[in-house]
Amino acid sequence: MRREEKPSAYTVSLTYDRRLYRQDVAGSMAHVSMLANQGIIPEKDAEVIIMSLSTIRQEIEEGTFPWRDDLEDIHMNIEARLFDKIGDVAGKLHTGRSRNDQVATDMRLYCKDIVQQTLTCLRDLQRS
Repeated sequence: MRREEKPSAYTVSLTYDRRLYRQDVAGSMAHVSMLANQGIIPEKDAEVIIMSLSTIRQEIEEGTFPWRDDLEDIHMNIEARLFDKIGDVAGKLHTGRSRNDQVATDMRLYCKDIVQQTLTCLRDLQRS
């Protein structure tokens, strides 16, 4: 799909997957760190990407992130914002990682977080 085409309402998942922003940012930070540690991308590029991802996470948490429905999902929104902030260096983030890898990682991290929250709530309920 070319960027100028509008996605159909059927393919837009942004209203549902916004909740994955923490996991998406954390997974991307870990991935780019691995790329630098393996010598696949320069350490300086990894640092710039990680700092920008941290800023993006902060924007989302503060409610100042410029969400774009035309970008369909959380991954495309964060990626586009990263390109806005740091230019072509942002493209190095997807080296050796597919969108399917990213989604699977996000979902796994999200499920781990939700299970932990559920266990905490159950312990609180048992104590009360």
